[in-house]
Amino acid sequence: MATKENRAAGIGITLCGGMCWGLSGCFGQYLFQEKGITAEWLVTMRLFCAGLLLIVLGFLLTKKKMGNVWRHPVDKKRLLIFSIGGMLTCQYTYFAAIQYSNAGTATVLQSLNPLIILAIVCMKGKRLPKKFEAAAIFCALLGVFLLSTHGDIHSMSITTLALIFGLGAAASAAAYNLLSGDLLRNYGVYATVGYAMFLAGIVMMLIVRPWTYDIVFDKGTVLATAGVVIVGTAIAFSLYLKGVSIVGPFMGSLLGMIEPVTAIIISLVFLGADFHIMDFVGFVLILGTVVALSLPKNE
Repeated sequence: MATKENRAAGIGITLCGGMCWGLSGCFGQYLFQEKGITAEWLVTMRLFCAGLLLIVLGFLLTKKKMGNVWRHPVDKKRLLIFSIGGMLTCQYTYFAAIQYSNAGTATVLQSLNPLIILAIVCMKGKRLPKKFEAAAIFCALLGVFLLSTHGDIHSMSITTLALIFGLGAAASAAAYNLLSGDLLRNYGVYATVGYAMFLAGIVMMLIVRPWTYDIVFDKGTVLATAGVVIVGTAIAFSLYLKGVSIVGPFMGSLLGMIEPVTAIIISLVFLGADFHIMDFVGFVLILGTVVALSLPKNE
């Protein structure tokens, strides 16, 4: 059982991991705003480089275990499906949502993924949502409405593409969680996420051909791209998973809400994002709903 000191350290480590994910989105926003880089180029580089980095870390930390997934045909097929249907779509829709809005808005919209998982659970169970679940869905939808219209039904406060990609990020994040479950349990994060990112990166390389882009690799571009790849991937995953191993998955899921909070604050203070009071009301409704759904219920 974890001591008070270990638990406090676990909470701090988990929060740092979540903040690194929030920083990743903000680095992406900086590259889109200041360097003219596109989501296609950035996602390709992140998937390929971060996947390679995680694979190397996996071999250093777990050694021979990294090859286990390739020895089982069924799991090999699952990994390929997860790589394209979960990892690639999740990464692209998230960064595209940032490109068309900002890191804070995109991260909050992506946080809606538990509601999509809830809807899938209800459909598979052939049941209607319970009263608490229905209330959560209503609050989340109200939050999305306020975020996208500022309360005026006749106008949109964010672009249609931002809303489409933001909701797509939530759907693909749900697919990411559903498709990765057994793989993560059986093979760990370095093999599952590392190989999935690397394979998705190869696919994106063939489609996007990033070497054809006219990118100016100045100090800002290099540091921000490294921030997305290293801080937002290798460091974020390592810290978050280490923290969760101490505090447990339930507390980890709640502490992980620091990611959208970090993205909102940095977007507002350092990247000039223009938020209105209704945006913050929408943020609170969405994030509050996600926290409420994460809490244990007495059946």
